[in-house]
Amino acid sequence: MGDPPSPFDTPRAVASTDGVDLAVYDLGGTGPDLLMVHATGFCAGVWEPLAERLQGFRRAALDVRGHGRSSTPASMSWDGTGRDVLATVDALGLERPVGVGHSMGGASLLMAELARPGTFRALWLFEPIVFPHPLPEAISGPNPLAHGARRRRPDFASREAAFDNYARKPPLDELDPASLEAYVRYGFLVRDDGSVTLRCRPEVEAATFEMGPQHRTWERLGAVGCPVTVVRGRVEPGPAALAPGIAERLPHGVLEEHPELGHFGPLQDLDGTARSIRDAVTRAA
Repeated sequence: MGDPPSPFDTPRAVASTDGVDLAVYDLGGTGPDLLMVHATGFCAGVWEPLAERLQGFRRAALDVRGHGRSSTPASMSWDGTGRDVLATVDALGLERPVGVGHSMGGASLLMAELARPGTFRALWLFEPIVFPHPLPEAISGPNPLAHGARRRRPDFASREAAFDNYARKPPLDELDPASLEAYVRYGFLVRDDGSVTLRCRPEVEAATFEMGPQHRTWERLGAVGCPVTVVRGRVEPGPAALAPGIAERLPHGVLEEHPELGHFGPLQDLDGTARSIRDAVTRAA
């Protein structure tokens, strides 16, 4: 795997709340501002192949707290990830950007817009994690995603070994190879001997999953004033099931369905995702 120069190699340090130092990336470009926010366990760099398909925007991204090159607070909070989004908007001087969010990233964008109405001109959210309260009995017990994260293998002999491991088994075998390569490049720290270790530690990923059902964004969706495209993949237990209810509660919500995709849809179909985002921007114009 060669490493040509990339804006994702040179983050800007930005102070957020709770003593967190964020890694923020200005990817350049001309046109409307666009901010990309990743899912739990990932990092800003995983967006690189999609960002390349979104010419005509000034693109930016961030590593939310505990992920990528950003620091980790004493305790994880999804309200905190919303504040990370606002800190990025302010630091980069983004003007009413389009927000693109995947899973946790989608929830973070909604929380940012609710905290500061009018921040975004439009949101494109793939299966945002916004649970109704009280929590359904099926998800009120132990969190299986957190359990799986704690068991995640953090170390590999090389980037190539990590890529080969993920490419052979679910769920990351569904990713477009370019997305998977970007995850391995930017989501791992390379040691002096060439071995690699996850930047988002398994215990931090687990804590993030555990906090996912706790934020109370569901009750406030009616206060989101900007147009929001809520996108989901095939219907199966998990975030896809939440999408229709989220879209229905949003005053300017639109549900878009892609049954050919799974929960990692934005990292599976790069060209289709780019088209969907452009369509959402056109509708919001």
